[in-house]
Amino acid sequence: MAEILTTLSRRSFLLSAGAAGLVASSGLATPFYARGYGRPEFIHGVQSGDVDTRSGMVWTRVDRPSRVSLEYSTTESFSNPVRLADLTATPQTDCAVKCSLDDLLPDQDIFYRFTATDLYDVNRVSEPVIGRFRTAPLRKRSIRFVWSGDTAGQGWGIDDVGMKTYSTMRLHEPDFFIHSGDTIYADNPIPDEIPLRDGGIWKNRVVTHEKRDVARTLEEYRGQWKYSLLDEHVRELNAVCPTFYQWDDHEVLNNWSASTDLRDDPRYQEKDVAVYAARAGRAFNEMTPIRNVPTQPGRIFRKIAYGPLLDVFFVDLRSYRGPNQGEGDGGLFGWRQADWLKRELAASRAVWKVIACDMPIGLVVWDDYANRRGSDAIANGDNGPPTGRETEFADLLRFIRDNAIDNLVWLTADVHYTAAHHYDPSRAAFKDFLPFWEFVSGPLHSGTYGPKELDMTFGPDVRFIKASGGGVDSNLPPSAGLQFFGIVDINGQTKQMTVRLMDRQDQELWRVTLDPAAVA
Repeated sequence: MAEILTTLSRRSFLLSAGAAGLVASSGLATPFYARGYGRPEFIHGVQSGDVDTRSGMVWTRVDRPSRVSLEYSTTESFSNPVRLADLTATPQTDCAVKCSLDDLLPDQDIFYRFTATDLYDVNRVSEPVIGRFRTAPLRKRSIRFVWSGDTAGQGWGIDDVGMKTYSTMRLHEPDFFIHSGDTIYADNPIPDEIPLRDGGIWKNRVVTHEKRDVARTLEEYRGQWKYSLLDEHVRELNAVCPTFYQWDDHEVLNNWSASTDLRDDPRYQEKDVAVYAARAGRAFNEMTPIRNVPTQPGRIFRKIAYGPLLDVFFVDLRSYRGPNQGEGDGGLFGWRQADWLKRELAASRAVWKVIACDMPIGLVVWDDYANRRGSDAIANGDNGPPTGRETEFADLLRFIRDNAIDNLVWLTADVHYTAAHHYDPSRAAFKDFLPFWEFVSGPLHSGTYGPKELDMTFGPDVRFIKASGGGVDSNLPPSAGLQFFGIVDINGQTKQMTVRLMDRQDQELWRVTLDPAAVA
């Protein structure tokens, strides 16, 4: 790529689509050549992610092709920093770069710093951009993390307040943040204004070119990510807290599966959803600090070992699913992921095992809501013995019971409200499993919806719920206050897990403390 770029004249390069970047009404994302071609800038801040006891991923993006230096230190003053090999930001990755910091000490504050030098003018050097994270512990110290999902959906973009839930989470100084999917809404354009039901007007203060329409090209999918990173609340959290990412459907388009039919949708000229999924998957990996698996590029399912008290298992219910409208509904895990999850759960020696799942287990999510047809999630609404996609989860839950895998908790988002569900075989049509908890929280900055119906195959009981009223009260804006996240605290001495459900005003709505079944 560098050899190709050197053959271009400066003018032709600046005018090329790959280098143009995005033009935003705010001016924050105006391409560098329109700002007078000054020094390189890190408009979208920094991110860290997939942090464990010995390593962590770091990410940034420059506004132009640059040579990017990266150094890190255990002190904020950067005394005696470790300097890594320079990275090259090119249009091939939209000038985004990421790198793994390895051989770190456990339970250690790490400060990292990027500086960019223009590839074509070494005298143009950026101001540094700085972030920090803390590695996972080897000792049994207390852990705090947050989770939620659903960012910039239903047309609710960056208004004068911005994506405030991110700042509310930051106040709790979490060790990390799990983004449980719908990290972007590539299929939801953001307009300048939205009329509110009370007669007011929601004004999106920032609207970029890519967010005015659905994403179809790779550049447009990248632009969905860059939009959220223009929000100061998002950037401030990213700078001090690692984000562990997974995805769901809106990273591509609503409820996508092998049965998605785009023939009558004029917004999508290409009619094969796999084409859009491939572009969206590439943008997801370029624009997040997710750790790449060399043998399986683009793989999202993974385990992050966060010390002796916690293992987090990230599953991917979108990439390997069969058709939503298929006979009996196609599977969700795929054999490779299902085998991996069983193997890793059985091998885990952590006190708590958290499964970060991009969809809830016992809530019915129809693929075709109007006709109540096809399951986009797990439950199929018949309240009976497992059929369709439920059989995969029945098999997994039976495996967990038969192998005495205890202290397992499920976290999810997706449905745009917050809830606590307890599953028990005494209430269930399927009996071969151990009781467990599932906690739901979201959205971060999207519309809020009413509660979903329960499917009793696995015996869910709603212990708490807060949602909109549904119907005419669906899709309430973030200003309505129904934006939610969850906090998980694991006590280093008692090994107890406390889960709190919170709103964006930082009000605690509900909590429960769970005792571990076995304390190592």
